[in-house]
Amino acid sequence: MEIYIQGLTMGLAYVAPIGLQNLFVINTALTQPRSRSYITALIVIFFDITLGLACFFGVGAIMQASPILEMGILLVGSLIVIWIGIGLIRSRDSMDNSTKVDIPVLKVITTACVVTWFNPQALIDGSMMLGAFKATLPAGTDFFFVGGFASASVLWFFGITTVISLFSAKITDKTLRVINIICGAVIIFYGIKLFVNFIQMVIG
Repeated sequence: MEIYIQGLTMGLAYVAPIGLQNLFVINTALTQPRSRSYITALIVIFFDITLGLACFFGVGAIMQASPILEMGILLVGSLIVIWIGIGLIRSRDSMDNSTKVDIPVLKVITTACVVTWFNPQALIDGSMMLGAFKATLPAGTDFFFVGGFASASVLWFFGITTVISLFSAKITDKTLRVINIICGAVIIFYGIKLFVNFIQMVIG
């Protein structure tokens, strides 16, 4: 259960920061019928989880085969994670109601795929973050961590769709600012945790 909770909290901190995917889901919930909003959220969840699995098992497996590479990615990964967290705390995001959301479902699918899978920064960040965490997990616990991470994606995107559909008039830039601060703090905490694991490998 502890590994599942770790995957869940890490997943929430990773998917919650306001980016293109989130803005698309948020604006859909603000401007489209609820049924369409949930379809959009489900599409985004699918691509988000598949990217997470690829990053976790791909880079994570390579790291386990090479202790030196594992140490290197733990070091670089921890610094990147901390930097991501600092960037979130310092960011000034706002609602962008100009995003086009009234498009065919097929277009939603292709857009979600391109934004997720063809985004170099998402691939790098996801690989470093999830790959580094795979190297620190006890044997046989991968399923629980992945389950927590996947659950986070489902809870977040369905959650914001539901909340914004119900309370769209009360969602403000300040709300998004609070989300980023909280998520940034959580990500910094896990970045420090990864760095501590790196130090332990060096002195161990």
